[in-house]
Amino acid sequence: MQNKYLKLAIIAGIVIILDQITKAVILYSMPLYHSISVIPGFFSISHIHNPGGAFGFMANQSPALRSIIFLFFSSLAICLIFYLYKKTPGEYSLLTTGFALIFGGAIGNLIDRIRFGKVVDFLDFYIGSLHWPAFNVADSAVSIGMAIFVYHFFFKKLPY
Repeated sequence: MQNKYLKLAIIAGIVIILDQITKAVILYSMPLYHSISVIPGFFSISHIHNPGGAFGFMANQSPALRSIIFLFFSSLAICLIFYLYKKTPGEYSLLTTGFALIFGGAIGNLIDRIRFGKVVDFLDFYIGSLHWPAFNVADSAVSIGMAIFVYHFFFKKLPY
């Protein structure tokens, strides 16, 4: 049982550390809205701040309202993921890995919301003028973790 929580701490810890280091590098080395083309026509490193949720959800709401809502729901999501992680047997290694990724990613973005009131994004994929919303390491971890959960939901037996 203890190994299961060590796994959570290691995976979530790595996600949080990588997320915060990459965001610090962007914050201190690139002006806001500056972009560096890595693969022309496809991928850039772009310094962007997202005051909203996923895909800019609620970005136009008042900062106080956004803070209350996002801090509440981020905290609730972290508690829910921890609960699901706790209830998942250790034999479900892939699923526990997915939950640990979501847990670390949620904490990484929560740190930004507490520190800045917004999230630092910098991974910018596009084709021509069609852009996927910019994202960060924490968002990537949450997305991968959710993909693992969805895979288990549809193709494997869930333990609950």
